[in-house]
Amino acid sequence: MEQPPDRPRHIAIIMDGNGRWAAKRGLPRFEGHRRGVEAVREAVKSAKALGIPYLTLFSFSSENWARPKAEIIDLMGLMRRFIQRDLAELHLSNVQVRVIGERAGLDADIIKMLEESEALTRGNTGLTLTVAFNYGSRAEIVRAARHLAGQVESGAIKSADITHDMFAAALETSGVPDPDLFIRTSGEQRLSNFLLWQLAYAELVFIDAYWPEFNRSHMEAAIAAFQARDRRFGGLTKRSSA
Repeated sequence: MEQPPDRPRHIAIIMDGNGRWAAKRGLPRFEGHRRGVEAVREAVKSAKALGIPYLTLFSFSSENWARPKAEIIDLMGLMRRFIQRDLAELHLSNVQVRVIGERAGLDADIIKMLEESEALTRGNTGLTLTVAFNYGSRAEIVRAARHLAGQVESGAIKSADITHDMFAAALETSGVPDPDLFIRTSGEQRLSNFLLWQLAYAELVFIDAYWPEFNRSHMEAAIAAFQARDRRFGGLTKRSSA
């Protein structure tokens, strides 16, 4: 997918504030999550319209299991309905779906849905939509380290041969460029164990709006903030050296 040269190639978003959006309106938390799914659809449409090739959404953290059981049931139900309702349209829109996160312990039907989503859309060449589901970045990094340690133990590689690129290739996001722009809604200013390796040089933008309120104008504002940054990657740019 082609995009203007001043646009971020990859946007990663922590979709935060569903519960607070609902509470502010005297609604049950489930309604906040339901409206949050609508905002997911809006984010995907906005990314496609704005020429963003890669979009990653943090949908369910491995730490979210600590929430009340009833809320977890609601969230799993929403994931099921999203796949059942939206997968065909995503496929027709040439969107490739990838899912990162731990699948052990998930209900069998959800695992099957995730696998089918990836299989159906694997050959698509438009927007790559990565969904972080039951995901935690520290666990991902540990899994990558164990994988490389196993290769060292087997004699396939030497520890001295391990490079940044080799480590990145062992992560679940292998094949996807690191995010250029990170957005978090609801005013919170934390990474919350999300893509800790991959976000090393991303521009961070925090939005006060709750996730159910997120729309194209918010994405455009975040991109404008990105465009105003002087991205040095530890060195100097023309702007900073002038």
